[in-house]
Parts: sequence; C-alpha cells; structure tokens
Amino acid sequence: MSTATVRFFKDLRQSLSGGEQDFTTGSVARAIMLLAVPMILELSMQAVFGVVDLFFVAQLGSPAVAAVGLTEAVLTVVFSIATGLGMGATALVARRIGEKRPEEAGLATGQAILAALMVSIPIGLLGLLWTAPILQRMGASPEVVVVGAGYNRVMLAGNATIMLLFVINAVFRGAGDAIAAMRVLWMANLLNIFLDPLLIFGVGPFPELGVTGAAIATNLARGAALIYQLTILFSDRSRVPLTTSSFRVRPGLLWKLIRISCGGVLQLLVGTVSWLGLVRLIAIFGDAALAGYTISLRIIVFAILPSWGMSNAAATLVGQNLGAGQPERAERCAWLTAFANMLFLGCLTLFFVTLAEPLGRLFTSQDVVVSYAVDSLQYISYGYVFYAYGMVISQAFNGAGDTYTPTLANLVCYWLFQIPLAYFLAIPVGMGAQGVFAAIAISESVLAIVVVIIFRRGNWKSLHV
Repeated sequence: MSTATVRFFKDLRQSLSGGEQDFTTGSVARAIMLLAVPMILELSMQAVFGVVDLFFVAQLGSPAVAAVGLTEAVLTVVFSIATGLGMGATALVARRIGEKRPEEAGLATGQAILAALMVSIPIGLLGLLWTAPILQRMGASPEVVVVGAGYNRVMLAGNATIMLLFVINAVFRGAGDAIAAMRVLWMANLLNIFLDPLLIFGVGPFPELGVTGAAIATNLARGAALIYQLTILFSDRSRVPLTTSSFRVRPGLLWKLIRISCGGVLQLLVGTVSWLGLVRLIAIFGDAALAGYTISLRIIVFAILPSWGMSNAAATLVGQNLGAGQPERAERCAWLTAFANMLFLGCLTLFFVTLAEPLGRLFTSQDVVVSYAVDSLQYISYGYVFYAYGMVISQAFNGAGDTYTPTLANLVCYWLFQIPLAYFLAIPVGMGAQGVFAAIAISESVLAIVVVIIFRRGNWKSLHV
C-alpha cells in the first residue's frame, strides 16, 4: 500500500474519531477532508429524519401522510430561519476561533442560542393557538385537519428543538468540531427510529397516539440530542467555553448575529420561492411531469450530500483563516474545495447521464414518469461543473460573514433570470417541462459565474464580523 493511501485512510479515521485540530495551519486538503466527511454524514442524518417519520406514518393512511406533508411545508419556514441563524453562528464562531479567542466564541454562541429561543417562542404560540386554521389555509380537507391537528400542534409548539439543534450544530461546525455535530444527529435519528413505532402504534406500555405520536417521538429525540449538545458545550472539552454569563444579552453582538443571519434567511427563502415557482410551472404539463421532477429531486438531494459537506467545510475554513489573519489561505481553501467539488460533481454528471433511467425506475414503473425523471436528471446535471463552484463559493461568502452577496446573486439569477427563462423555454419556445429543466442548469451556471467573479474581487477578505 502506497504512502499516500496510508495517509488517506489515517486522515479518514481521524475525521471520524474527532480530536481538536488547528485548521489555520498545515495541509489545506487534509483540513477539507477532516471537516467534510463528518459534515456529509451529519447532512445525511438530517435527510433521514423526515423519511423515517413518513415511513411509519404511511401505514396510517393518506390523511396522516397529507398532514405530515402539509406540516413539513409550514416547517420549511422554521428550517430556513434556523439555517439562517446557523450561518450567522458559524461565521462568528469560526472567526473568533481563528483569532484564538474561544471565550468570545462562547459569547457568540450564547447570543445565538438566545436568538433561536426568541424566534421559536412566537412560532410555538402560533402552533398552539391556530393549528386548525394553519392546516386549512394550506388546503387540508376536514379529515386531514382532524387527523393531523395534533401532529401540527406538537411540531410547531416544539420548534425550539429544531432551532436550537440547527444553531448549536452550526456552532460546532464553526469551531471545527464537525464530529460533534455528526454524533448529535446520529443520536437523534436512532432515538427517533426507536420511539416512532412505539408511540404511533402503541407498542407494549406505550399509548397508541397515531400521527401525533410521530411528532412527540421526533421532539423527544431532538430534545435528547439538544441536552447532549448542551452537555458538550458546558464540558471542559468544549471548543467554545460556555457559561451562564454567555446568555446575558449583549446588544451589539446580538445585532451583529441577527444582521448576518437575516442575509442567510433571505438567501434560503429566495431559493425556496424560486423552487415553488418552478414546481408551479412544471405542474402545467401534467402529473407525470411533476412526479418525474419530484423523483429526480429526491435522487439529486441524496447524491449531492458530499457537495454540501464540502461547501460547509469551506465556510468553516474561510471563517477561521480570516480570523487568523490569513486571507490568502482562506481563499486557497475556497478554491481547492470548489475544485474537489467540481471533480465529484463531474463524475456525478457522467453517472446521471448514463444511468438516469435505471435510477428513475427504482421509484416508479410508469414509463412516462420515468421519461420526465430521466430528462430532469440529465438536463440539470449538465450544469454541475459550474454548480460545484457556485455552491462552495456561496458558502465561502457565508463563512466570511457576507451573507448578502450570495443573497443578491440568488435574487437576480433565480427570480429575474431563472423563472422568466424557464417560462420562455417551456411555453413560447415549446420545450415543455424540458425547458424548465434546461433553465435550471443554465441559471445555476450563470449564478456560479457571478459569485466567482465577485469572490475574485476579494472585498470579503476585509469584512469585519
């Protein structure tokens, strides 16, 4: 076995075992690997949460499934806010860790937790008081409202577990402790898988709570994971020392966190609204087109998890190296991560182009649906080489604390370019749903070019957070 291979497996083992590392010195490639591997595994667990609940709830019938689907649609806003707050937390914590000021990172963590709690309280009250109207506004039938009211109420009332789980894991990533974030979500998922059937179906001494049981199980699992997170933060081995004084409101620091986080939330909401617009446009061409697109998205979401892991690693590396006063190393981290992501997504493009049909048939046997899924996978993947750079560089901006540049780029490229182009190609040009798929690849490529050009100007290097 060659020396390089031995080193690779040694680093892989190190990435999964944890241990404090200084990501402002040494090999950039090694730093990317140590951070990206546990981040990829963490993201995979986020995706599993919803799948597990849906698997068990599906045995209760379509009204229960519809209730879960509608509630998840409402929770998209919660996830967007939580992820946006996480961006702010990652940027501030990474910068303070790079500056070798862990106590200041602890103060930023305390303000991030306070912000998450402040946002979660009104959302929780909304869920407690207006569960039925929320479901009705989402188009739920009377039967779905009756079946799903409990699930919706528990999930919204317990949204603090989502907020805090996301924000504290973002703190771990900013501090370079990606393995802790990974372990937290693995623990939460295993507990959720264990509790779901017990509380949904009433196994043994547990009450049979139906779809509401799934919500209780999920919140209990997330709550246990939250306790584990806090145990780590308050322990002697925490990379961000947390004390009770960390939770005293510091208006200047809290405002800085909110300002960065608002850009992150807007960034996500711009993408979400754009996606809803595309779904509405595809729906014009029938259920088969919409089903094919949905199948392709499920495949894509799981397939590009390594890309998101690398992108999150880039955010941490950029933030820490800027804090260490090494902007050139921060830039090198971003470019090397983007190049590695391009190699991965380039291989994924070849995979989708050659094996799109067998992948589609894993989900359905209907030829017309498979045809749309194949077209979607292939068209979208043609832009992956550009997208590889776009997603990493956007996260590099976020890691530097500049969440507004990628937000503005998303706004222009998605709302002002992607949706009009999709409509033009689909209807006036006559490409149908394929026109929408092509517009996605084109607009993602344009977005990548835009953020790369802005990134090369280097203004982000002098940003103070």
